[in-house]
Amino acid sequence: MAADLIARARGGDEEAFRQLVDPYRSALHVHCYRILGSPQDAEDALQETLLAAWRGLGGFEGRASVRTWLYRIATSRCLNALRSASRRPPMSWRTPEVDPPEPTRLGEVVWLEPYPDVLLGGLADSAPGPETRYEATEAISLAFVTALQLLTPRQRAVLILRDVLGFRAGEAAQILDSTEESVTSALKRARAALQHRLASSADREPPPSPNSVVEQELVARLTRAYDSGDVDGVVALLTDDVWLAMPPVPLEYQGRELAARFLAATAFRQGRISRLVATRANGQPAFGVYVRDPRANVAHANGLLVLTLAGNRICAMTRFDNSVLPRFGLPRTLPD
Repeated sequence: MAADLIARARGGDEEAFRQLVDPYRSALHVHCYRILGSPQDAEDALQETLLAAWRGLGGFEGRASVRTWLYRIATSRCLNALRSASRRPPMSWRTPEVDPPEPTRLGEVVWLEPYPDVLLGGLADSAPGPETRYEATEAISLAFVTALQLLTPRQRAVLILRDVLGFRAGEAAQILDSTEESVTSALKRARAALQHRLASSADREPPPSPNSVVEQELVARLTRAYDSGDVDGVVALLTDDVWLAMPPVPLEYQGRELAARFLAATAFRQGRISRLVATRANGQPAFGVYVRDPRANVAHANGLLVLTLAGNRICAMTRFDNSVLPRFGLPRTLPD
């Protein structure tokens, strides 16, 4: 079937080409997101990949599978993007009316965006290799994608190809136009760096199943606390070592006491009341946050909040700005 589609596509049959690449489209988009950290950047890389594949069909000799060939093109386009793009610089907090406490640390990741769950229909690669080390859901979580962004581009690509997609060392070397020795060396360094970054979460309780009773109850309690302006109600849902982050703003806060002070100075300042609209991002509960306008019957968008759960508690809250809302189908304002 693949040979027939390739032959027809080489003859200019666009429908045959679509049938050839469509089974891999969603998984390739997720692959590009893991490397680039942005759904929009991933979309750009995917479109470049498909265009290059269409133009390069004449050079496809069938010595590798269509899947391997497409991942080679996509990985190359992503690495080129990382080399050539001027990555977004970290932002400073410059809101005059806000006086946040001193952060625990400054975040190292200067660019990261959430990934809508509605795009995760093709999350699990259709043909994962035997050497996969991470479940598909773990490998799309914000913690995992954030940790990937701290690796060098080459280490990032090697780790994803080997440990997420399960390509063998020889296949990964072919994709990266490298040697097995070089791939193995890069993988060793990438695994050590990733393990160090994720070590703090290793002993946490696992998150509840998506849409489980435990998750739904936690979401309901958080929604009620925001709706009533109850900062103590929010803090009661947090783990002792909770992290608050807001990329690309570099401020990061750890612990319930700092979280309470930060939330009181920002999201709940001056009696602000917010309305949460539930969605999902990176396999995790998320919310569009809307602040009620005291002078009009409307609520204005104030970003996207993504939760990381440990048991029946929140171990991380990550806020993104309004620019990500359209990808989640969320409006700029809501009637109140």
